[in-house]
Amino acid sequence: MDFNVRRLAADAGTFLSRAVQYTEEKLGQAEKTELDAHLENLLARAESTKHWTEKIMRQTEVLLQPNPNVRMEEFLYEMLDRKVPTRANNHELLGECMIDSGHEFGPGTAYGSALIKCGETQKQLGSAEKEFIQSSAINFLTPFRNFIEGDYKTISKERKLLQNKRLDLDAAKTRLKKARVADARSAELNTTPPLGEEYQMWAEEVDQAETELRISQSEFDRQAEITRLLLEGISSTHAHHLRCLNDFVEAQTAYYAQCYQYMVNLQKQLGSFPSSFSSNNNQSLASASGGISVPSAPAATASLPLPAPGQASPALNELRSNSGTRKARVLYDYDAGSSTELSLLADEVITVSSVPGMDSDWLMGERGNQKGKVPITYLELLN
Repeated sequence: MDFNVRRLAADAGTFLSRAVQYTEEKLGQAEKTELDAHLENLLARAESTKHWTEKIMRQTEVLLQPNPNVRMEEFLYEMLDRKVPTRANNHELLGECMIDSGHEFGPGTAYGSALIKCGETQKQLGSAEKEFIQSSAINFLTPFRNFIEGDYKTISKERKLLQNKRLDLDAAKTRLKKARVADARSAELNTTPPLGEEYQMWAEEVDQAETELRISQSEFDRQAEITRLLLEGISSTHAHHLRCLNDFVEAQTAYYAQCYQYMVNLQKQLGSFPSSFSSNNNQSLASASGGISVPSAPAATASLPLPAPGQASPALNELRSNSGTRKARVLYDYDAGSSTELSLLADEVITVSSVPGMDSDWLMGERGNQKGKVPITYLELLN
């Protein structure tokens, strides 16, 4: 018990001495030992690394989870050391909605089938997003968080210890300075035995203060070296964070490439739906005409007479005789009635050619990589 009381008293004295020294420094009443320029630069770089690491972490978390309420919920689960419940993300929710609506309208219909395919792709996008978030959390956020909660905490602890050793050193310098001033005054007045005893007392005080200063200086230098070695490790931290940044960029590249491929595949699948939909709409017309696809003119041009094959223009006869290609302007919109036909848009220009054995009312049309039959009544051959 006696030892504990003495230890507590010594600690209280040290704390008080540091507090007095710190206060006098702030008031400009005491000198302060400055750290060397290299150590100051290392401290500034460590502080900057900590600041920007925290900021990058926060912004990355916002990117991966834009909903602040969900971020708060995940934080609370993490603080309680409980597993975050699995939830569907926005892509998956949209996908489920599309799939359910597609089944409601009927998978056999063009619209219902398209909704189902879109919903399945949205769910694929949701799964890819989850994989990207998980990969980024493990390979990017976790190393950054480990630095803040591990390495930088150690640096802060040693830095605080260095500050205390610096205060002890400056307090020892102050005591030695005061002891030397008192010793000098005592020497000037050393004329009688009582004053001689006082002189001896201040001489002992000077010796004790010098011993404390040497010890404080040694402890300060040792702590400064420890802190310097830790701070120089920031270069290794930067190198590690650079590797993590490369992993994050690679994960982003793979994620966006995967999403792009999903959407390209969906776009190709949806390319057939307009034809199917038109085929469904024209099904009754095709049945009435014995299964033969008959192009339907727009309502505004339904009264226009259709030229008979024998009344074809000279340009058309020349095209058929030469079996070459010509440019033609589309007069009206036309929706393809089958997969062998080509849908048309009014005023666009396509390439047409005559194919042996083809019905005289049709030509073969080309638009880029798309190719199919087109009705001649919808075309105007160009010179």
